[in-house]
Amino acid sequence: MSSLCAALGIATTEVSAASTSYPLTIDNCGAKVTFQKAPERAIGLGQNSAEILLLLGLQDKMVGTAFWPSKILPQLAEANAKIKLLTLEMPTFESMLAENPDFVAVALPSLVGPNSKIAKREDFDKVGVATYLSPSTCLSTKDVKDQYGSRGELWNMDLLYKEIAELSEIFDVADRGQALIADFKAREAKLRSSVSKDGVNLSYVFWFSSPSPSADAYVGGKNSASGFIADLLGGHNAITAEAEWPTIGWEGIIAANPDVIVVASLDRNRWELDKPEAKIKFLNTDPAVSQTPAVKNKAIVVMDGQAMNPTIRTIYGAEQVAEQLKALGLLK
Repeated sequence: MSSLCAALGIATTEVSAASTSYPLTIDNCGAKVTFQKAPERAIGLGQNSAEILLLLGLQDKMVGTAFWPSKILPQLAEANAKIKLLTLEMPTFESMLAENPDFVAVALPSLVGPNSKIAKREDFDKVGVATYLSPSTCLSTKDVKDQYGSRGELWNMDLLYKEIAELSEIFDVADRGQALIADFKAREAKLRSSVSKDGVNLSYVFWFSSPSPSADAYVGGKNSASGFIADLLGGHNAITAEAEWPTIGWEGIIAANPDVIVVASLDRNRWELDKPEAKIKFLNTDPAVSQTPAVKNKAIVVMDGQAMNPTIRTIYGAEQVAEQLKALGLLK
């Protein structure tokens, strides 16, 4: 087992993979990106991208990170502390260029996309900076008007494995990428096998946040990472919208009649309802919502909000939910 895997607590056998042959060209979200050599000055734009680079042991090749909904994974805190934090929210294009990057790994199209307030991919192309967008978030915006797009089929970990493999190939650390993928595959298989096949098919609503109690709630869409977690645990998403992040009024959520409400824990402090305790208080005190079976049965569980994005955190979130539901006796 490599020293990196040991340091991160990744239990897997040694994996060998071929060295990268440059120039390397990757088809990424409709764009061809070519690398003459491994990047030396990378920015992790978005938590998932930054955490994958750190899990691959690339902190010495990173000059900045930005956009963190949640705190860093504890096992990555020491490595991350050495890297400049541009901002917890959205950085400016200029602040990124000031770090003289040669590569930007991007977690979400809202950060680098056609409608991004930061920059478009072609803006980086013009200054000779390669970009890589998470394959999990390359979604069509044809059917929905928001920047997150819609997903026609259920997300699964294969897209995450593709992202890890391609980023490890870009940096010529393919063996580390394959070791990380092997670890996630083992955890996914263990979780799926630990859920009783004759258990109840629970319906879930995954509540990310809301600007205020009276506002519509951002919830995980039918085929999102949240839907994957529900499926992994032998249940299903009560939300049927194909939008990645539909905003739904509480009348609609009540009508969906979920067995379980999963509330996100966020560290960003953009809205009061980013806090899980604020969400739980609302669920228990709102006259209408408090009468739903999920709330009356105390079937409210807390999950890392970043796990509701299709990320390395998703499997951690599924493990969190499973543990709490087993303690409540709702999952065998």
